[in-house]
Amino acid sequence: MLLQRLLLFVALAAAAVTAPLAARANHVFIPMDNTQKESLKAYGVAFWLLQHEVPVDWLLNYRGGAFAFETTAGAENELAVRGVTFQVISKAQYTGILQEIADPNANMDVMKLEKAPKIAVYTPKGKQPWDDAVTMVLNYAEIPYTQLYDDEVLAGTLPKYDWLHLHHEDFTGEYGKFYATSRTTSWYQQQQRDAEAAAKRNGFAKVSQMKGVVATKIQEFIAGGGFLFAMCSATDSYDIALAGLGVDMVESMYDGDPADPAAQSKLNFNRCLAFQNFQLVRNPYEYEYSNIDMQPGERGLGEQNDYFSLFTFSAKYDPVPTMLCQNHEKTIHGFMGQTTAFRKSLIKSDVVIMGDTKQTGEARYLHGTLGKGTWTFYGGHDPEDYQHMVGEEPTDLALHPNSPGYRLILNNILFPAAKKKKQKT
Repeated sequence: MLLQRLLLFVALAAAAVTAPLAARANHVFIPMDNTQKESLKAYGVAFWLLQHEVPVDWLLNYRGGAFAFETTAGAENELAVRGVTFQVISKAQYTGILQEIADPNANMDVMKLEKAPKIAVYTPKGKQPWDDAVTMVLNYAEIPYTQLYDDEVLAGTLPKYDWLHLHHEDFTGEYGKFYATSRTTSWYQQQQRDAEAAAKRNGFAKVSQMKGVVATKIQEFIAGGGFLFAMCSATDSYDIALAGLGVDMVESMYDGDPADPAAQSKLNFNRCLAFQNFQLVRNPYEYEYSNIDMQPGERGLGEQNDYFSLFTFSAKYDPVPTMLCQNHEKTIHGFMGQTTAFRKSLIKSDVVIMGDTKQTGEARYLHGTLGKGTWTFYGGHDPEDYQHMVGEEPTDLALHPNSPGYRLILNNILFPAAKKKKQKT
């Protein structure tokens, strides 16, 4: 009997010690609302945790799309060094947050992030006279990536990566249609020499032919389960290249011979990701590819009144667009680019519009699926430089650490890390 009492006493004592420890188990909570001082760097910390095999909870629609994780060695120091606002909370406090999110009436959900995606950026090796918003924000957030271009894509390296960004690119083979304004500049001439050398090196007679095959390789990457993100001219020029495979859409100053006069009638819109029934801009001196892009005159918007609104999706039933729209703002200041805004009437019916300006009939932020993968198109060039001109200095993101426009880019970076859930609809 005495031995039994002693054993019971030891068990109760152990439970008394263990229970408080469990209750005190700490979580780190990273708010992403207006209390956050470094929103962009917070994404970098989430990525850093995933690299160190620490799962991260993405609290969709809670405090601006907050992050949380069980405390781990070095994490708090990493947050402090990067200047990210955070709180250490108890297990009980975190359980309370999860209960609030789980309420069926709350448009919130928890998305488990498990593995850091391998990121590639499709960008030329030479220096361009403009900057790329994605590479700038990746560098600012300290998220690692690999640069690749036509040679690597044609060599079949894309399956090594999970996520691919297309920089400010022209997939039609017209060198950005800068001929009228920039053909005498050294950067334009070097760009043309580099592209022609790459085409020859890979067995193509023309740059436009090479770009068309590159576009199909990227499409295969998506269909096989890859994640594509593109901004500015890499959106519409990509779909135009797919529609015009095997069609000479390029005038002689770009490839040495005239374009096919019947090129428009030969386009195959079934190949396109996002757009259909568009009209090519055939004038080689005009700085535009097609009527997909809304023009300044018809938009009637300027820096003071150019805004677009993010859609609100159901976090529990539509987690993918919900993730891609996480933000502390629902109204985003617009910004221009060679391709600024997408004409709604030319967007395919199965494409999800995630951000638009209703009064002008334009969309700014699109998402869709192809096979096992997904793609996202984002109009404009630089979310914190309304009209970024060729040759201008790059944006200093230290001056915009909570940029809602740049946050949309980083949502796409973390999206591939999400644990797949069964769709409820």
